[in-house]
Amino acid sequence: MDRIELMATSAFGLEAVLARELRQLGYNDLTVENGKVSFTGDVLAIPRCNIWLRTADRLFIKAGQFPALTFEELFEGTRALPWDELIPEDAEFPVEGKSIKSKLFSVSDCQAIVKKAIVEKMKTKYKRSWFPEKGPRFKIQAALLNDIATISIDTSGAGLHKRGYRLKTGDAPLKETLAAAMILLSRWKPDRAFIDPFCGSGTLPIEAAMIGQNIAPGLNRVFAAQHWPALGKRCWINARQEAADLADHDQPLGIFGFDIDQSALELARYHAEQAGFKNLLAFQRQDIADLKSRYKYGYLIANPPYGERLSEKRPVVELYKSMGRILKNLDTWSFYILTSHQDFESIFGRRADKKRKLYNGRILVNYYQYFGPKPAVLEGPFSKPDSPGITET
Repeated sequence: MDRIELMATSAFGLEAVLARELRQLGYNDLTVENGKVSFTGDVLAIPRCNIWLRTADRLFIKAGQFPALTFEELFEGTRALPWDELIPEDAEFPVEGKSIKSKLFSVSDCQAIVKKAIVEKMKTKYKRSWFPEKGPRFKIQAALLNDIATISIDTSGAGLHKRGYRLKTGDAPLKETLAAAMILLSRWKPDRAFIDPFCGSGTLPIEAAMIGQNIAPGLNRVFAAQHWPALGKRCWINARQEAADLADHDQPLGIFGFDIDQSALELARYHAEQAGFKNLLAFQRQDIADLKSRYKYGYLIANPPYGERLSEKRPVVELYKSMGRILKNLDTWSFYILTSHQDFESIFGRRADKKRKLYNGRILVNYYQYFGPKPAVLEGPFSKPDSPGITET
């Protein structure tokens, strides 16, 4: 496994953000497609990408790709792949599948064919007719899209959005990967104030803190590939040490989360403590109508209610109108607002400088971006490491 073809998946609309993350990690041989970015790397790329990627859903080893219009083509294409080099004799290798716009539309049949083909290939290597599957887990994915089969191995295990700090969830939680993407798209830097006026259980402020202090999101969690004998413990130790060395825990943060729901704020404080930011993030009960800040420049990044239910539509319209009025007072700030409401700009009272289509789960949303003026001075209020903490806005 000197050079490996890898594939990082993401929600639709985040592929370019994910590609930028990979380039920052030093992987430049990229192919960007809908919902995924393919690239090549060495063995160390598996732990490094699992530990560092903020916007990826999972990281796969791409075993092979080939046309498959019949079950025979799927079987032969899968059997031709070097399974004896990819998974050990005692491996547990369940097969998951999906099929989109393909003649082979029965997912259960495709899974069975792929499983049988892998077994047949391993029989020729290990000279046995049965495999106990009691060893490390190698979850195989068989994905068919437009009659092209992509066979891959999941290296992540649990989805990469599971950082480990959000042990409890409130209503309609924002996925950690989307929260991180919202922040990365804003180009926020930790020397600027950050406000989330609808912070809920704290995902946006916590992801901002991790980005601000350059803390790798997967530093403290376990991945499926950690148990693979071919990788060895040393590469995981090295990757974690690299991430630990690059974390900047001395970087001051000016991150504030507000919400009108006290129980949500209690969750946010609990999650912040779990993430290691107990004394670095400020959470406060406050209505958007009372929002103000003593900082001249800053970023407001928000995921407000969408009004998806009929009973919520009128209150959400009033909320967006209130936001438009209140945020006029922060005329030197930048605003980034995620919502599915198609009339947001007219209700808010201002056209966005830029908007981007994304998906929050299965909901099509727009990310409305309003750019404030550049600060007159480069140095921000949170740029000096001699400040012990933050104060309330």
